[in-house]
Amino acid sequence: MTDLPGIVITGASGRMGRMLAQTVLASDKAKLVGALERPGHDWIGRDLGEVTGGAPVGVTVTDDPLEAFARARAVIDFTAPAATLEFAKLAAQARVVHVIGTTGFEPEQIAALAPCARHAVIVRAGNMSLGVNLLTRLTRKVAEALDADWDVEIVEAHHNRKVDAPSGTALMLGQAAADGRGIDLAQNTEAGRDGITGPRARGAIGFSSIRGGDIVGEHDVIFATAGERIVLRHMATDRGIFARGALKAALWGLDRKPGEYDMIDVLGL
Repeated sequence: MTDLPGIVITGASGRMGRMLAQTVLASDKAKLVGALERPGHDWIGRDLGEVTGGAPVGVTVTDDPLEAFARARAVIDFTAPAATLEFAKLAAQARVVHVIGTTGFEPEQIAALAPCARHAVIVRAGNMSLGVNLLTRLTRKVAEALDADWDVEIVEAHHNRKVDAPSGTALMLGQAAADGRGIDLAQNTEAGRDGITGPRARGAIGFSSIRGGDIVGEHDVIFATAGERIVLRHMATDRGIFARGALKAALWGLDRKPGEYDMIDVLGL
């Protein structure tokens, strides 16, 4: 066990943080060496296993990322953009793999990750599942084959506590469609329609978001033209798929040179 690569989980008390910790603890390929929470959180200084209602696991929750990263070879981070940017700087200093599942970044925040990637491996993806990344490739291929007479709509559904919209996965799919068509997504997006919007712009990529209950994640990519439609769909029923994908990304990154990667790289697609 002592030779296994150490992993740190950020946002340990969150829905994904708990799932990630469980996944690493159950793995025979890595070990959990750190769990991070924000300063002042009531988990600080307590054993992660005990605060989650189980047996002690020998990992104390801390608010000191630099100390935690010093003991690790990778950090898995599903938090918030501002926090992720700070973690990226520290991961670069520590030369550890930084797996980023955080969504909701602004373009300038994504650009701010580039200097960190000169010193450490960053694997960032709007979705860590194999199925979604296959859907991304399929979306690009279909978009390459169809012209702008085919409208593209991306419909996503998530639980009622998700704070960003469209989802990171929806944006990833939209980017794949834009890449397939050779257009700039930012200049060809329709989202948040309300009221009298006028006709749909030819060639635009539309986004619709649904929030309700405990939906883990559902994404449809709709290609529609007069008389026919193509619908590509992915439905997630277990949040564990994202945690397993993130761990796979962390392990994959251990043998890579510093740089920015995504799950397409990790999966060899």
